[in-house]
Amino acid sequence: MSGSNPDKEQIKPRSAAAVGKMDLSEEEEVGAEQDWAAAKAAYESLTSTKRPRPPKPQNAITIAVSSRALFDMVEERKIYEEQGVEKYVEYQQANENVTLKPGPAFAFVKAVEQVNARLRELYPDDEELFDIVLMTNNHAQVGVRLINSINHYGLLIERFCMTGGKTPIGYLKAYLTNLYLSADSEKVQEAIEEGIAAATMFTGNKNVPYDDKQLRVAFDGDAVLFSDESEIIVKEHGLDRFFEHEQINENKPLAQGPLKGFLEDLGRLQKKFYAKNERLDSPIRTYLVTARSAASSGARVLKTLRSWGVQIDEALFLAGAPKGPVLAKIRPHIFFDDQMFHIEGAQQLGTIAAHVPYGIGQKYYKSKLKDSTATAAKK
Repeated sequence: MSGSNPDKEQIKPRSAAAVGKMDLSEEEEVGAEQDWAAAKAAYESLTSTKRPRPPKPQNAITIAVSSRALFDMVEERKIYEEQGVEKYVEYQQANENVTLKPGPAFAFVKAVEQVNARLRELYPDDEELFDIVLMTNNHAQVGVRLINSINHYGLLIERFCMTGGKTPIGYLKAYLTNLYLSADSEKVQEAIEEGIAAATMFTGNKNVPYDDKQLRVAFDGDAVLFSDESEIIVKEHGLDRFFEHEQINENKPLAQGPLKGFLEDLGRLQKKFYAKNERLDSPIRTYLVTARSAASSGARVLKTLRSWGVQIDEALFLAGAPKGPVLAKIRPHIFFDDQMFHIEGAQQLGTIAAHVPYGIGQKYYKSKLKDSTATAAKK
């Protein structure tokens, strides 16, 4: 189980219709439209390629991905930490024609692009598509290797943000980001505190095949889709009080958590496929994988989703059982959870997992981590 701290309920990660898409004056809107039309014309006049043009940012579902989430840069990171930034940049430039290996977010990005391809077939003029932005604190000198690797794999990533060693978090809203994926937990925490849906990526410990025609996204419930209201009760008062609380509040929707907006984004795109009679063959499938018990606390979850107008394809209530085996069966391109022990269990069986640092569970995780570090130091 997982959820959202009442003190944090004002931190409401926003959906595609909200993040960065602030109210503009009529004059500003006209100016923005003119700027976009000019940029579109320039792009189309300069390129003879058949690569699709990126969607208009105001219409897109923007996913910002860090270079270390998209690619395996463990060795490069080691050089940076042990030898410094100059040696790191020198190494990257010397190896700019050596293709980087896929990282934890790679399969997810590929699947997202398959969804875009299908949407473009069905809705040629619609710009409500995924837009992947490479958001990295790398220096621009490293950009050639990143571009070469992206082109090697045929990824359609046109927008870059390279901040030269500075944190890129301040640019997330400027890029109208709906979801931020990074290998850096501190930056992810910073994004969450800014009200942007974000998660730290972890590679699965086994190589497993992924469906290349259907994007599969799995979510934990509390502190991911929902607030940690219920999780607080579990941590502070125990399961019996939690079950009692959920039954009393069965008809009261849970407050939203960090990933609610992204689930809504996926749902809007799913409806586009349903409108074309592709419900049974949709290239997007969503899963709720929760440690809650269905009989004792599941009704409130399902009624909350219903009240949001959100449909989830599969709901799996595990009543405290490990999530790893179920996730190994689903084989999601990404699994979001706020509890590190669920992330680690998923990793062991090959699932690519994304940690959402939100809610009261982080307090307990950090306390446990501090205790284990202190114990190790004494040995």
